[in-house]
Amino acid sequence: MKKIMVVFGTRPEAIKMCPLILELKQRKDLKVVVTLTGQHNEMLEQVMEVFKIKEDYNLRIMKKEQTLTDIATSIMEGMKPILEEEKPDLVLVHGDTSTSFVVALSSFYNNIPIGHVEAGLRTYNKLSPYPEEFNRQAISSMADLHFAPTKRAKENLIQEKKSESSIFVTGNTVIDALKVTVSKDYQNSILDFAKDKKLILLTMHRRENLGQKMQSAFRGIRRVLEESEDLALLYPVHLNPKVRELAKKEFGGSSKISLIEPVDVFDFHNIMKKSYLILTDSGGIQEEAPALGKPVLVLRDSTERPEGIEAGTLKLIGTDEQTVYRELKNILKNREDYEKMSKAINPYGDGNASLYIADIIEDYFKEKSTI
Repeated sequence: MKKIMVVFGTRPEAIKMCPLILELKQRKDLKVVVTLTGQHNEMLEQVMEVFKIKEDYNLRIMKKEQTLTDIATSIMEGMKPILEEEKPDLVLVHGDTSTSFVVALSSFYNNIPIGHVEAGLRTYNKLSPYPEEFNRQAISSMADLHFAPTKRAKENLIQEKKSESSIFVTGNTVIDALKVTVSKDYQNSILDFAKDKKLILLTMHRRENLGQKMQSAFRGIRRVLEESEDLALLYPVHLNPKVRELAKKEFGGSSKISLIEPVDVFDFHNIMKKSYLILTDSGGIQEEAPALGKPVLVLRDSTERPEGIEAGTLKLIGTDEQTVYRELKNILKNREDYEKMSKAINPYGDGNASLYIADIIEDYFKEKSTI
C-alpha cells in the first residue's frame, strides 16, 4: 500500500483538495494522510466540516499580522518531523500558496516525490499575483507529477522544458466540489436584503490589491450601486484587518450593500449560484462561477487563467475607479453581453478531475514498481 500525504493550508486549497481526498480514500491500494498547515485556520475548518474530512496533522501556524517569512519558517519547521515520521510515497500540494511552495520544498529536501495539483498556470510576472506567481513556478521546478487543469497550462509546462510524460490535463477539481455543495433548494436569510434585486457578489482580498487599488475599485462599485435602484451587493469580507478597514470605510452606511463575515464553502457556492454576476480578484472563483453560468468581472491587472478570458466567461477590468464603474455599468445594462458571458462554455473541466488524478497516481505507482 502506498502512502499519499495531501497538504494544504488555505480555504481555496481545501475546496479544491477535499474532493480529491475523498476520491483517493476510495482506492484500496492507497493510504491518505491529511496535513493542514493552518495558514488560514477558521475558514479552513469550515471547508473540512462540509466535506466531512478530518485531518491527521495540523500545524496551526496562523497568527496575527504574520509575514511571508513567518509563514515559510513555521511551515518548514513544522513539516520536518511529520515527513520524517510518515515517510510518504508522494506528497500532493495545490496551486500557488506559500503553504504549497514550502511543503514542496520540504518534500524535495527529503527526497519525496511531489504531485502538483492545478499546475502550469502562469502570468510570467513575478509580482502579479504576488507571491503566488513565484510560488507556482518554483513548485513546478520540483514536482514529479504535474496535474494541469487545461491544455494551456500543459503548454506552459512543456515550454518550460518539463517532461511531457509527467504532465496530465485533468480539469480543475473545483468543478468537482460544486457537485457536492450546490443545492437546488438553498435558502439563507443573508440574502433577504437583496429580495427582488439583482445580487452582485463581491470578493476582494489579494495582497497586491491592498491599499489604493482596493479603495479605487470599491469606489467605482459603490458609484454604480448608488445610481441604480434594482441592485444589491453582498461582500463576505476577508479576515485581513486591512481589507476590513477599507470595506467599512468605502461601503459603510449603504442599505444596498451588506458586509458579512466569511461564509463556509456550502453557503458561498450556493450564494454564487443565486447571484446575477460576480466581481472578484480571486483565482478559484474565476473557475467556479462559469460552471454556474455567472459572468465574472476580474478586479486584477492580469490573470493566470486566460482560458476564461478567451472563452468569454471572464473579463479582466483591473482596479481603476472609472474603469470598474464603466465596465460594471456596461454589463448591467447590456443584456446581450451578459448572455454571452453567462452561456459561454466553461473551459475548466467536466467535474471528474479528482477521478482522473487518482487514476494517474495509481498508474504512477504501478509503473514505478516495474522499474
